[in-house]
Amino acid sequence: MIYIHIPFCKQACHYCDFHFSTSLQYKSEMIDAFIREIELRYSYLEDRKLESIYFGGGTPSLLEADEISRIIDTIARHFEISTDAEITLETNPDDLSAAKVKAFKSTPINRFSIGIQSFFEEDLRWMNRAHNSQEASAAVMRVQDAGFENITCDLIYGYPLLTDEKWRYNMQQLIDLAVPHISSYSMTVEAKTALDHFIKKGLSPAIDADQAADQMNLLIATLQRAGYEQYEISNFAKDGCYARHNTNYWKGKHYLGIGPSAHSFNGSSRAWNIANNAQYISSIQAKQLPLEVEHLSTTDQINECIMTSLRTMWGLDLAQLEQNFDSSIKAKILDEAAPFLEEQQLVIEDNSLRLSDSGKLIADRIMSELFIIND
Repeated sequence: MIYIHIPFCKQACHYCDFHFSTSLQYKSEMIDAFIREIELRYSYLEDRKLESIYFGGGTPSLLEADEISRIIDTIARHFEISTDAEITLETNPDDLSAAKVKAFKSTPINRFSIGIQSFFEEDLRWMNRAHNSQEASAAVMRVQDAGFENITCDLIYGYPLLTDEKWRYNMQQLIDLAVPHISSYSMTVEAKTALDHFIKKGLSPAIDADQAADQMNLLIATLQRAGYEQYEISNFAKDGCYARHNTNYWKGKHYLGIGPSAHSFNGSSRAWNIANNAQYISSIQAKQLPLEVEHLSTTDQINECIMTSLRTMWGLDLAQLEQNFDSSIKAKILDEAAPFLEEQQLVIEDNSLRLSDSGKLIADRIMSELFIIND
């Protein structure tokens, strides 16, 4: 898998703490740097056959079609891209004009991730999103009309303006549009974001955890009734249209991250690039890799496995856990899991440890309790 971080946005969403710049001044230099980083780092992945390529950000739809094709062509010179590879482009609705969608059709992109978040104008303004409510529906239909079937859309819940009635409406819009994959996230307050500042200054109400839990339950019930399968805590798919790239993340597959702030993982180590556009470009131009590396201990690898696998419907494979690590690890984890099993927040099915619907509401707490801690 390869992830390319596009560090540009038209404007800053109030809740976002991802790395990006609102200036496109150095976009061409950045793309040159992507190309060079791929050439410098392709050997990071032992398996050169790619099942997925993901353009994330930031706002990758700010790139032109020929810029995307140039990056993919470079990848193809160093890797074997599977004939059925999933190649995803994250997009904002306001970027998906008819001309832009037509241009993207000429590239290898075959999956769109559209950041809708809400269909209500006042909510979008509160979030400081770049698009308006009319553009949200129009973008989905425009992509569908161009022949793209593999589409996912993002929605956010659990913020002060979102009543349950509005939340039902947002979900129903995507159901009616026959979008096959929906990703939905609870609003979180990240340090040093505009939303964090507004809440501390009393300019915005704090996030209500009870509201978020209620709306998560409503999300699960509504989408399950509509035929969506919750295959990961925040992801729902119809007819097995799982996000292959993200599913491989959760299953512990190796990946290479390209671009400023991008992360990489090869099983035994994790690496991440500097989160500074100018320094990233200048380092790559000097043929120096602007990254830090963390070598993962056995304990780190076990905890990584717990954290990623428990988020999914497949859960933590106990047989594989026993095969990959010391036989005592399984016993330790099951011992810590006992209270949650008793409360039916965890279940064991087909020799896998899985979260129940009630367990999903406290997933972070459960995972932290199961983590192995070295004395």
